Amino acid sequence: MSRSIDILTMGCSKNLVDSERLMAQLRHAGFHVAHDPEVTTGDICVVNTCGFIGDAKEESINVILEQGARKAEGKLQKLYVMGCLSQRYLADLQNEIPEVDGWYGKFDWTGLLKDLGAAWDDALVPSRFITTPSHYAYVKISEGCDRNCSYCAIPLMTGRHRSRPIEDILDEVRQLVGQGVKEFNVIAQELTYYGVDLYHRRAIAELIDQMASIEGVCWIRLHYAYPTDFPWDLLPVINRHQNVCRYLDIALQHIADPVLKAMRRHITKEETYAFVERIRSEVPEIHLRTTLMVGHPGETEEAFEELLTFTRLARFERMGAFAYSEEEGTHSAEAYEDEIPDEVKQARLSKLMRLQQRISAEVQEQKVGNTLRVIIDRREGEFFIGRTEFDSPEVDPEVLIAVKDAEGMKLGQFYDIDITSADDFDLYGTPSKEQKGI
Repeated sequence: MSRSIDILTMGCSKNLVDSERLMAQLRHAGFHVAHDPEVTTGDICVVNTCGFIGDAKEESINVILEQGARKAEGKLQKLYVMGCLSQRYLADLQNEIPEVDGWYGKFDWTGLLKDLGAAWDDALVPSRFITTPSHYAYVKISEGCDRNCSYCAIPLMTGRHRSRPIEDILDEVRQLVGQGVKEFNVIAQELTYYGVDLYHRRAIAELIDQMASIEGVCWIRLHYAYPTDFPWDLLPVINRHQNVCRYLDIALQHIADPVLKAMRRHITKEETYAFVERIRSEVPEIHLRTTLMVGHPGETEEAFEELLTFTRLARFERMGAFAYSEEEGTHSAEAYEDEIPDEVKQARLSKLMRLQQRISAEVQEQKVGNTLRVIIDRREGEFFIGRTEFDSPEVDPEVLIAVKDAEGMKLGQFYDIDITSADDFDLYGTPSKEQKGI
């Protein structure tokens, strides 16, 4: 069999980590592996799919079909599919896309390796082949989710919450530091539940406290928290360590009590407002990223107006939103009729995002005149492009520094940047003449 493989990763950073672990195994077995190449030229292709919502599923299927067409044209020898979509729809997909040579779920990589003529090597765990820029990486601390939000199909694909042992995670971080990684984006389906299954307590604060103490860890950023039963001992850890970013990604979804109840979020409007206020009070200057949903069954115009008011008052520094789409097998699909027309959902989504654009512009404008620590990700044309501690890769605003003003600037390094202007999302700046602690 050929030793040249293209791996195409769909969906979230959690899938990316899976692909990176698989790549480490394949490279150790002697394969030449490329990740998300602009043009797929390998004789073998592995598609790591996403099955979160309709658009993501459609994108994954389209990529599989594209590679199936390459195979039919004789440009591809073998096509394999893994990940969330095949975990959930294996039987249907096998019948509908016969061009695929092997289907695997989210976790049965040993079968994929075996079919490629390789074998899983436990000694390589937790090795990964980093596909992000070499100065940052994602660290997945758990799999699965024990929450039962009405609209969410993730537990159907990933199963119950399973935490990784603290020492395993710390070993991975040390290994990544040794490879030059400086920034660690901690991810999970629900990181605030971390440790309950292993240690019978919420252990996220303990984990982050120990991670922050590892020499060479410059930034830690926290993603995908849940508001109900939040571990408040995490906030003093953020305050105690300079290398724990003042940033928290926590999906709140909605604010109207009837919608929160229908969503099975186990939190009320009053509790949500108090939750946001407490975080902002205990961690000054924290930037909150949230995700909101419009169009869930039962969302009236009054409920949507409550969501707009909440967005105005909470002033989330970072926010994403999406329209409800019915996912088979979920509580919402079985218990409610998806009665809100798509055009109404899209109109609400557009109105919400226009509001957030104005808030984002005001938040960014407040940074003008300040000096912020920035890590440089890449160069595009006449600009170096970086991020502050308040900005996660791929999804958040960036800082643009003109190349003509930044002689000698290097990718993957930290610099103090004087912020000179802002637009709706991004900042512009010049290197500070007084670099502090770089």
